[in-house]
Amino acid sequence: VMSLYYVDELNQKEIGAVLGVSESRVCQIQNKAILRLKSSLKDWR
Repeated sequence: VMSLYYVDELNQKEIGAVLGVSESRVCQIQNKAILRLKSSLKDWR
């Protein structure tokens, strides 16, 4: 999801179509990924 959003520059609706999930599910996955990245970066310091 993150790669499709930031590298391929697809929006959430387009990502949902590619993955076969709803736009709201893409949003959930993206939010969870962002939280995991923030947590990893916090521990990295």
